[in-house]
Amino acid sequence: MNAYLFLVTGMSFAFVSCQRHSDMQGRGADFLQGVWKQDSIPQQGEMLSYTLHEFKFVCDSLYTTMHVHSSVQTIPDSCFKDGQWIEYAKAVYVVRGDSILVEGVYTKENGKQKISGCYKSGQYLPRFKIAYSSSDSLVLENRFDSRPIVLRKTADITCVPKKRWEM
Repeated sequence: MNAYLFLVTGMSFAFVSCQRHSDMQGRGADFLQGVWKQDSIPQQGEMLSYTLHEFKFVCDSLYTTMHVHSSVQTIPDSCFKDGQWIEYAKAVYVVRGDSILVEGVYTKENGKQKISGCYKSGQYLPRFKIAYSSSDSLVLENRFDSRPIVLRKTADITCVPKKRWEM
């Protein structure tokens, strides 16, 4: 009986994880639509490294630009660039309760998936808790970093869903 239950449960998970996703963007969360920028982090001058974020929410898509500052060289000279560089990611997101669940990939500046090279590559999977939101202010808590991300809205975007491959 246990083997049968295990088999049926396993098949159920396989069916759920293999479902086809729509080619069309979803609507996303209305209150997030737009461009959000993080200007600074408290005591960033005393930190060995920190990242300032910019998020662009378009329907259910998220485009992230990360401005990295580091005074400690942990990567090769050719990548370190005096301790300042930019990383990019694109993803889809969903809001569940007070959380933003993100699933995407690190990209090159042109939006193409980044498979290798300097900095991060592969999957971009942050998990954010929405600590505060208003029409022009958003505070996120990254589940993997204790520093809050305090953002201000710099542009509004109206969601007009498109086919994913047209973006």
